[in-house]
Amino acid sequence: MLAAEAVRLAALEVLCPTSALSGAGPYPTLAGDRIFDSRLVGIDDLDAQAKFTPCLALFTIGSSTAPRGEAAAFYDSAAECTLEIVAELAVASTDEDGEPFADAMPADDWDARLVLAALCAQVRRLLQYDERGHLFRRYARRIARWEQDTFAIPQLGARWHRITMRLTVDLADDDFGDGDGLPYPLGDLAARLPAGSPAADKLAVLAAHFMPVERSPLDLVTGEDVETGQHFSARTTE
Repeated sequence: MLAAEAVRLAALEVLCPTSALSGAGPYPTLAGDRIFDSRLVGIDDLDAQAKFTPCLALFTIGSSTAPRGEAAAFYDSAAECTLEIVAELAVASTDEDGEPFADAMPADDWDARLVLAALCAQVRRLLQYDERGHLFRRYARRIARWEQDTFAIPQLGARWHRITMRLTVDLADDDFGDGDGLPYPLGDLAARLPAGSPAADKLAVLAAHFMPVERSPLDLVTGEDVETGQHFSARTTE
């Protein structure tokens, strides 16, 4: 569902505004510009001078749509998606071959835990309450559930400074019209993203692949008179 992609891309613009990327404004979270779309932090993304690097990663992990009821029309549907936002304090680590990679910091620092909790709180405030989150809330009709899980292996007593925020979001279903371009709401988002947005450039390319619908002309209409039972037909070109 493209509507689910619209929710994620709108959240990305709220958390990492194009204006901040261009130097025209501040970043709204502790993660700064280290906010990644559909990927985790990499080793090259880390701040080598810092004890840890706060970062966010956004993923659309599922979406669904279903009729609103037994008597609902085929186009009267309710849709939802699950958006995951992974917040972590990343550090450099090494694998068994000695190769460096980015990983979440082991949870042995209570001060770092507060930083991570503050980052998660910033995300929730921006998306649910802050005026700057209006773009996200335009497509996310309601956050039906907000869950936060700390990454851990309790059996081994191991925990890391990584929290997964899992949002169950009610949203409008894709609205496919006969015209060209992306369906609503993704097409609406593409028109509202600021110039220079990486997502806007990609959506412009994708929009060119959605051609207008060519429908066959209606030539003949047939039916039955409910009173007489007689069948009739008429050509629309006459």
